Formats: sequence, structure tokens, C-alpha cells
Amino acid sequence: MSYPRISLIHPTGNPFARNGAIALSEAGLLKEIVTSIAFNPEGALSSYLTLLPHTLRESITQELGRRTWVPPPGVLMQMHPWREIMRILFVKTGLYRRFGFTYQGLADWVYLSLDRHVAKHHLQNIDAVYAYEDGAATAFQQAKQQGILCLYDLPIAFYRTSHTLLSQEAEQFPQLASALQVTQEPDWKLKRKEQEIQLADHIFIPSSFVKNSLLEAGVKQEKISVIPFGAPIDYFCPYPKQDQRFRALFVGRVGPRKGVHYLLQAWQELSFPEAELLLVGINDFPEGWLDRYTDQVRYISSVPHTLLNQYYSSANVLVLPSLVEGLALVQLEAMACGIPLITTPNAGGSDIITDGVEGFVIPIRNVDVLKEKLEWCYSHPLDLAAMGDAARRKAEQMTWNLYHQRLANRIRDLLS
Repeated sequence: MSYPRISLIHPTGNPFARNGAIALSEAGLLKEIVTSIAFNPEGALSSYLTLLPHTLRESITQELGRRTWVPPPGVLMQMHPWREIMRILFVKTGLYRRFGFTYQGLADWVYLSLDRHVAKHHLQNIDAVYAYEDGAATAFQQAKQQGILCLYDLPIAFYRTSHTLLSQEAEQFPQLASALQVTQEPDWKLKRKEQEIQLADHIFIPSSFVKNSLLEAGVKQEKISVIPFGAPIDYFCPYPKQDQRFRALFVGRVGPRKGVHYLLQAWQELSFPEAELLLVGINDFPEGWLDRYTDQVRYISSVPHTLLNQYYSSANVLVLPSLVEGLALVQLEAMACGIPLITTPNAGGSDIITDGVEGFVIPIRNVDVLKEKLEWCYSHPLDLAAMGDAARRKAEQMTWNLYHQRLANRIRDLLS
């Protein structure tokens, strides 16, 4: 019996792309993965790295570790690394500024190049192509001409909704406008986004918020499948908290898209004794903006993903007041660690927790409600701990294995 063959395309790899590949492979549907760099810690490259000086070896290993992607057994891993290597070199050395490039422009270059390469060289002898936002338009155009099914994964709200919300934010907070550059994306890129949803035969999304953004853009409901991402319960788990201090935690890019400015305002006005707000992630605010809060919060710029469990376990609650997301994976990681959430529908919170059970789902931009929920968490430690237990139980019901099954079953239906 001949099974349908699918090529999965993602320029950089991330948890949902890797799990998408696992889902297709377990169903016997995946022919190949096409990406830029995929590092196998057990591969030949690792042995060559041992020949390098210690400092250089550590730096390269850390960079490659972020791109770890081991293909499922029997699946081809097709790598086209040179443009991504050049991008990394330009970014790490700062040369991109000297040559007039932008950080986002280099990323777009990698996505476009791989998309064009796939259209020319990776559409032979397949039944479907599974590709992601900003990396699918050219491949989909060519696939359509060959009768190949076009499956599209949109992990964040469609750009029209994102631009509306973030443009409103830039207007309300002009001093933060430079941190909301996504609202200034070039016309050619927006045109590609429109082409992708038009060419896609089916669109996979992680939350109701993303679904609503597509419906508002005129996409028919029958073309959309909502499949929430999975909780990584196999490598994130609860550990006893090591101190008695109340700690609210934020993990992610620390900036206005994530609503961190509302969190900072709420925390400043609450002024809890013996409490800490901990922010973990790259600072996306304008230069110097976050400095005004250094006496009131603890900020850690970035930590390896393998160390995040200890930060989750040090917290009483994860707070994610995001304006625009798809389904933020940090929520599922925190739940796997037994940490309750304060989140928003726009972060996908409504799809993974029940308000008042595993945490709270609050409106975006509402500092008063955010303060109310933080104050409740601070004042009800036993009830909050019970919410954390409920969060872990919910995470155990929302595993990546369930995601694999749901995605594979839906794709089987579409292929048949």
C-alpha cells in the first residue's frame, strides 16, 4: 500500500514545527523535512566541535543547541544552511547595520530564499506540502500547478488583527512605537501573507483568537482547524519552591506586544511587601525604557531553555498579559511545572485553562483587573497552590502526543 507523502518546511525549527514533523512521521505520512540548520547533538558535527578551542566550542555549541532538530526515524532532513549561517554572522558581529540591513530584513531573506528553493527543488513525488507563515507563498503557487495539497500552519494571529491592535498601542503609547515595528511591515510582505491564506487548502492554528483573526479576514470556517499546542510534561515538572517570597513571573520577549508595560504599571501600583516581579527574556522595549523599573522588578535578559524549569518552580504565578499571540508556549510550560496563569484570550489562554480553575483569563489592557487578580494571588496562597495543582493536571491532559494525534487525524481526513 502506498501512503501519501508530505514535505514539511520550516526555516528555523521550533517546538511546534518539530512536533508537527513527529505527528506526520508517526502517521507514516512524512517524506522529508526542509529547513536551514538542524543540529543533531549525536551527529558527526558534534565530534568535530571537540577539536575547537574551548571558548569557541562553547559559543558554537550554544548557538547550535538552539537549532537542535533530530529527524524522526526514516525521514530525510534536507538542510540549506548557508544563508542562515550568514545571517547569524551578520547579527553576531553587528555588520548588518554597517551594510544597511535590518535584523528583520535578514530573517525575511532566509525565509524567502528557502521558500523559493523549495518551490524549485522539493515538490517532486509528494502529495502535500506543510509550510508555515511567511515561508510558503512561492512553494504554494508552484504546488497548486502540480495538484499538490497546500497545508498551512499559522501560529499567531493573522497580520490584519495584529496590526490593528499594535497600531492602537503605538498611538496610545508613542514612546513605545519604536518597539512595535511589526506595524511597519513592507507591502510586499503583507501581500505574501494574503497569498498564503488564499492559496492554502487548509489552515492549522493553535487558538480561538487566531481563528477569529482569520474569520475577520474572510477565511471560511471549514478551511480552519484549531489544534492547541501540547504541554511538555516529559521535561517540565513541578519542584518545591525554595523560598517563601511571593513571586510573579513573566517569561518571553519583554515588550509592549506582550503587554509587559501594563504588568509593570500594575505591579508598581500594588507595591506588595516581600514580593517580587521577575521578568525573563530579551528586552524589546526602546533602549533605556525598562531602566526606570529596575528598583521594583528583577530582570534577567535570557536563560537557556533547559534552565527555565527552575524559574517556573520559583514562581507562584505566571503572568502573560499579551495583546497579540497565537498560543504562547510558556503558558503550557508553566502549567507543566504546576504554576497557575494570569493570561488573556489573545495569548490563547481561553483555549487551555478555565477561568478561576487553573488561573485567570483577563481582558487585554485592563490594569485594574490585572491588579485585582495579582492581589487575589498574593492574598490566597493556599488557593493559588491548588490552582497550580489543577494546572499540572490540565497539562497532563494536553500533551504533545494528543497534538500529534489530532493533527495527523485531520490531515488524513484532508488527504482522503
